[in-house]
Amino acid sequence: QVELVESGGGLVQAGGSLRLSCAGSGRDFSTNAMGWFRQAPGKERESVAAISWNNVSTYYADYVKGRFTISRDKAKNTVYLQMSSLEPEDTAVYFCAAGSMRTLSIGAPDYWGQGTQVTVSS
Repeated sequence: QVELVESGGGLVQAGGSLRLSCAGSGRDFSTNAMGWFRQAPGKERESVAAISWNNVSTYYADYVKGRFTISRDKAKNTVYLQMSSLEPEDTAVYFCAAGSMRTLSIGAPDYWGQGTQVTVSS
């Protein structure tokens, strides 16, 4: 079992930065790949980024490449999403998720966090 708690969301102006955190707990946390998804109002949930359990592999959606960075601190059981050059189109609820790289890639992770709101003003 894995529990995930996101934090770090908020309101930021376009061009600004935010760092989201996802604190994990549970005996399986360290062996799970981790990912971030987002869902904007009226839109389907979409993948943002993912990182493998051993921090070797990462994945980024095209619309965040070069602007967002996913990282993982195993000692703190925490995954981060550093977001820079934010655009109003990045406004969404951001969810942390855990699973395998395969389940994350198909949008079907084993565990979800509760989400944190990110709002980017123009």
